[in-house]
Amino acid sequence: MIVPTKGIAPQRSLLAVGAQILAVMDGPLTVSQAWARLRRWRDDHGHSAPVPFWWFVLALDTLYALGVVEMDNDVLMKRRADAAAAQRQ
Repeated sequence: MIVPTKGIAPQRSLLAVGAQILAVMDGPLTVSQAWARLRRWRDDHGHSAPVPFWWFVLALDTLYALGVVEMDNDVLMKRRADAAAAQRQ
């Protein structure tokens, strides 16, 4: 699920979808904006494997668990690399 397997295509793995989410995030976005941008990006880049909203949310959860994104006042933001390192100490 997190990485590609026999049953999960590489373009649908949670890490790949998470990377695609990060690619479309050029600044703070609402979850709805990130979802719309991801769907548009996948269409533009020929990704035909469907990604339902719940799979998108799982990819966001994975990014959050990895410390890559955070929510602040209902806005999704990339976390600064130095912020993630400082929190682990």
